[in-house]
Amino acid sequence: MTYFMYDVHGNAVDEPDAAARRTLIVDGLADPEAVNPEVSLTHESGWSLTAYAGGLLLWENVEEEGTAAPETRDGVSVDEVVRVFDLLAEGEVEKVGGTF
Repeated sequence: MTYFMYDVHGNAVDEPDAAARRTLIVDGLADPEAVNPEVSLTHESGWSLTAYAGGLLLWENVEEEGTAAPETRDGVSVDEVVRVFDLLAEGEVEKVGGTF
């Protein structure tokens, strides 16, 4: 499985481990000087999660046309963001989709 993340400064990070993902999410979303107020993880399947400061979470397939429309959840805790990002990094697409 391959995946990559974008941090709040727009930098791509290839396949960060669980500790690095947590740091990118927790520290990034709390950074008041962030260039972009979001972090994202895109899996090789095309499925992507984007978490915004304030608790908005976006789930979408960025590669396949005709897939379901993007879905959102609001008021998501940072711990829940870390949990679903970990699931997607592990390729658990159906489990992530089931949370929306």
